Order: sequence, then C-alpha cells, then structure tokens
Amino acid sequence: MNAADTFGLLLGSGLTFLMGIQALVNIGVVTSAFPNKGLPLPFISYGGSNLLVMLVCIGILLSIARQAKAIENLGPAESRGKRF
Repeated sequence: MNAADTFGLLLGSGLTFLMGIQALVNIGVVTSAFPNKGLPLPFISYGGSNLLVMLVCIGILLSIARQAKAIENLGPAESRGKRF
C-alpha cells in the first residue's frame, strides 16, 4: 500500500496474492477441503525451484518496501523529479 508508484503496488499485490493462494490451497489439501493438486507449501516443502521463486518474490517485495521508505524520507522539494 505504501509503494512509490502504481507498478510497485500492483507487483507487490500480485506477489503477495501468489504466495497467499499457494498457502491457502495447501491448507485446504491438508484439511481435506480440496483435492490434492501437488502445490508445495511456500518456504517449507521440499524442492529447490519453488523455494527459489518464493525467495525471489520476497526479495522483490523488500525492494518495493525499501524504495517506498526512501522516497518517504525525502522531503517534498527533494522528491520532485526523482525517479527510482
């Protein structure tokens, strides 16, 4: 919500949604509410490719948050015309 631009907001929302849906589907499978689809639980399940993608997603989210904080720390006169 505090992203510096609209693209950052949409990218952050999409990445958060991606991780949330994976966790929600896995919880549904464990509770037998959903059929087994083979989706790994983010950060916990065995396998390198999903872990790598999730860590990249977290890195992008941290970058969006750091960029928003940097722009927030600039004064109004300093932030005009600055693009990160």
